[in-house]
Amino acid sequence: MEKQKKPSRQQVYTLLVQIGRKDGDGLPEGATGAALICYASGVDEAEAVRETVAILKQADTAPLDVTGYGTLAEREAQGHEIDPDERALMQRALEENAVIVAQMTPFFGDKPEGA
Repeated sequence: MEKQKKPSRQQVYTLLVQIGRKDGDGLPEGATGAALICYASGVDEAEAVRETVAILKQADTAPLDVTGYGTLAEREAQGHEIDPDERALMQRALEENAVIVAQMTPFFGDKPEGA
């Protein structure tokens, strides 16, 4: 008798992670930190957050804060427009049970440019 594979309970969550500075973090010179948009798989948002923070720490970054924006279905229900590239990255995160950093925006503090 063959066992039927249970449907995966994994979903992909969109997370905004703020990171601070740490030696070897790879951020541009003069940056005070950065914001990362990540797509992370998990059975719930808490697991996706834990996995994302763990992976970012392994990558020598200093995660400070994580804001969850929900699953694809939750974001669609809120009226978010999700382009095909973003959907493809979410699908990849699901298939690979991975955390994908889709975008990084460095912060440069309050100094005006050229000061």
